[in-house]
Amino acid sequence: MTHDSTAVQLASSSSNATASGGWWRDAVIYQVYVRSFADSDGDGIGDLRGVRSRLPHLARLGVDAVWLTPFYVSPQADGGYDVADYRAVDPLFGDLSDADELVRAAHALGLRVIVDVVPNHTSEQHPWFRAALAGDPGARERYHFRPGRGPDGAEPPNDWESIFGGPAWTRVPDGEWYLHLFAPEQPDLDWDHPEVAAEFASVLRFWLDLGIDGFRIDVAHGMVKAPGLPDIGRGAQATLIGTEPLPFFDQDGVHEIHRSWRRLLDSYGGGRIGVAEAWAPTSERLALYVRPDELHQAFNFRFLNCPWDPAAMRTVIDESLAATTAVGAPTTWVLSNHDVVRHVTRYGGGARGLARARAAALLMLSLPGSAYLYQGEELGLPEVADLPDGVRQDPAFRRGRRRPGDTDGPAGPVPRGAATAPAAPAAPAAPEPEPGAEAAYGGALGPASGARAGAAAGHSAGPAAGPGPDAATPPEAEGQDGLRDGCRVPLPWSGAEPPYGFGPAAGWLPQPADWGGLSVAAQTGDPHSTLELYRAALELRRAMPGLGAPEAGTGAEAWGEAPQACGMRWQPAPEGVLLFTRPGFACTLNSRPDPVELPAPGRPVLSSAPVETDGRTVRLPPDSCTWWSL
Repeated sequence: MTHDSTAVQLASSSSNATASGGWWRDAVIYQVYVRSFADSDGDGIGDLRGVRSRLPHLARLGVDAVWLTPFYVSPQADGGYDVADYRAVDPLFGDLSDADELVRAAHALGLRVIVDVVPNHTSEQHPWFRAALAGDPGARERYHFRPGRGPDGAEPPNDWESIFGGPAWTRVPDGEWYLHLFAPEQPDLDWDHPEVAAEFASVLRFWLDLGIDGFRIDVAHGMVKAPGLPDIGRGAQATLIGTEPLPFFDQDGVHEIHRSWRRLLDSYGGGRIGVAEAWAPTSERLALYVRPDELHQAFNFRFLNCPWDPAAMRTVIDESLAATTAVGAPTTWVLSNHDVVRHVTRYGGGARGLARARAAALLMLSLPGSAYLYQGEELGLPEVADLPDGVRQDPAFRRGRRRPGDTDGPAGPVPRGAATAPAAPAAPAAPEPEPGAEAAYGGALGPASGARAGAAAGHSAGPAAGPGPDAATPPEAEGQDGLRDGCRVPLPWSGAEPPYGFGPAAGWLPQPADWGGLSVAAQTGDPHSTLELYRAALELRRAMPGLGAPEAGTGAEAWGEAPQACGMRWQPAPEGVLLFTRPGFACTLNSRPDPVELPAPGRPVLSSAPVETDGRTVRLPPDSCTWWSL
């Protein structure tokens, strides 16, 4: 069978979430990268009106909520994750009335709206930092300004490295240095200063009052630094994120910040949530972010980084469920986002990569907890790995490709009036990998496998669509690869040639000439398309009682009490096959490149590829996933 036999007979209008104690516990949340979703005014950049015009697509897809990447006033040094005004919409994306109308339109369609908040750092053009550069001592106290080391303070205050490569410190004309874990245009805030906490509480209230339903908290693990800002003592620090303790990430002090935000969210009612974009060395450390008095969800990047290997998948699933169940929280699952190579390409590209991506999507959507989809994955979009250097805008790409004679800072234009630490001499570029080659992406794609570092920060490092930087900084100081633009190419909506209905004019990144068959219009109604597979899966996920949220308690009810089982049980299966059951449901994943025969677990209701069964046995296609009704 194929997925054209959608379970209309099983469909119901009820969701599993309400009965589980909170809408977010089994929600499917769709990430919109605003500048690449839909353009309403013809400037080539997606905007809030464009998003609003395409909300019916998301409602028809069957998701529960929309997560919007930053649309605040920003110089766009890092795609909007450098915020100059947290209470205003950048003219690139519209104005405050557009945000208000978008929220109202989404709610009318039954969609909740989650927005990014960026509390680890501001833009270098934020009024606070501009005052700090002007020498205001009170403004400097809101950031991490320090004297340098060595003769005349010419060396950075410690050995920390930027996630984007090079030192994490930039020197200003009066000799002091300021900390930026990302680009120099993104100075880190000092959360020990009470005015910082007060300001962000006010920012959260501003957007909650507008009606938004929650926040995705960028770099939720990074707001607190270890006392004294101690040296790490080794290089290649970006590769350590999520694998080892670091003095600038996952410090215990972040949890009190998140507790205060949870109290604020709860005071509004209506199921307002906080979602942590957090990296931690273990699943147990990550689970601390979702204790009943902290945030509601935390991204589970271990599943995203998992290779196409059933044993590794099972280990990640088991450990993830155990860690979050222990604190009464739902687990989250994600395969792609705006910082990583799209999973069609990570899984090998071409027909095989697409088959595996479709199967992985069904596996993800059948697991207990909440799932995140990245725009375009429902279309089976591959990574665009051949973008010309001249159109790329990833700040890590610019930082990794400095050339002798460049006059601005190591990441492009530096903060006004600032002097920067010198960049190291450039070295020859690494050879380009063969596009689509699975080996080019480091197998497991974890932080230590060439992926550089965290896979889903608004600007944290992740698996990239190609080689590392040109080594403009020494290898031990490299940051992420800087090729994240390949997953940010504007979406194809309709038509046979660019811009495929994205907007009246060409988008800010060029779209491939062969994307016409991948557009929303081309796939709608095709029972074999990836879009219709996602629509069928989300319909079934709502209808089948055994899918969606785990059976654990929620919130304070689970605090200090023994958690209940999630209702998922692994069953014996041939080598290379995963088989598990949930109440009234079974899922089979064949990761092998050849068909596998086994006893039919039940009645097939959805499959990523045609399944042959006589009711007693089943022949599972290679690289496929099938859902069964028991």
